[in-house]
Amino acid sequence: MRRAIRIQNLGGATAVILHRPHPTVQALERQLRAIGLQVSEAWPELGPVALAADFVFFDADTGHDEQFPWAPGQSPMPMVALIGSEAPGRIEWALRAGAHAQLLKPVGDNGAYSALLIARDAFDAQRALTVEISDLRRRLDERQTVVRAVTLLAARGARDDAAAYAQLRQMAMAWRVSFEDAAARVVAMLTAAPEEARDDRG
Repeated sequence: MRRAIRIQNLGGATAVILHRPHPTVQALERQLRAIGLQVSEAWPELGPVALAADFVFFDADTGHDEQFPWAPGQSPMPMVALIGSEAPGRIEWALRAGAHAQLLKPVGDNGAYSALLIARDAFDAQRALTVEISDLRRRLDERQTVVRAVTLLAARGARDDAAAYAQLRQMAMAWRVSFEDAAARVVAMLTAAPEEARDDRG
C-alpha cells in the first residue's frame, strides 16, 4: 500500500542549525527564512531549547553523540544532516545519529525545502512504525498472559483448556474488565498465592 506524502506549509516552523560559524550556516539560514521558518544557531552542542524545535540541521562532518540531549536515533523531531565529507565513517555516524534527510555542503540557494519535507515524512514514518511495533509487542504480551492464565486455571481444577478459557471469560464479565485485563489479574493472583503460602509456612 502506498503511503500518502503530506506536503505541508512550513511557515512558522522552527529550526536549529547545529554547526560551527561558517558560510554554510548563512546560506542555509537564508533559505530557511525565505521558506518562512524561524531559525536559531547552536554550537558546539544543542541546549534544552532545541527540544522545542520542529527541525534540527546538524554538521555530519564534525558532529558527535554528546552534542545532542537525547540518545542516538531518538530525536523528538526530524533531523537533517549537513554533509561535506562522504567518508563512510561519517555517513555511518550521521545515520546512527538519526538523520532523516541530508543536505550536501557547500549549501547554495536551494535544497533546504526538499530536505525539510523528506525529513518530516521519514520522521513520521519512523514514528508510525515505532507505534505499530509497540502495539504488536503489547498484543503479543497480552496473548502470552492469556495463555498463562488459562494454564493456571486448568491446573487448579478446570476440566481442560476450553473450560479454563470459558472460566476466564466469565471472570472478565463479572469484573467488567477486558479479557486481557482479567488474564493479568488471574496470573497475578495465582502466582502470588504459592508465594504467600510459602511465607505462611516459614
